[in-house]
Amino acid sequence: MSALIWIAGGMMVVAAVFAVEAKRILDSVIAMSALSLISVFLFIAMRAPDVAITEAAVGAGLVTAVLLVTLFRMKGGGDE
Repeated sequence: MSALIWIAGGMMVVAAVFAVEAKRILDSVIAMSALSLISVFLFIAMRAPDVAITEAAVGAGLVTAVLLVTLFRMKGGGDE
């Protein structure tokens, strides 16, 4: 189990760096969503299922949806 936690931690670092360094905003939003989903796995590994459920609902679900809607509205508003 310890090796999986280290692998997930490394994946979180890679996703965070990619989210900051990505050229397209959509790629950053996807990387941030992946970062949130990996943190859900780590919360489950730490035996905190209530925090994992909250992170999955708010971090991966709601925040990603709000960012995507905002991104597509900004692109649509700029064409007029």
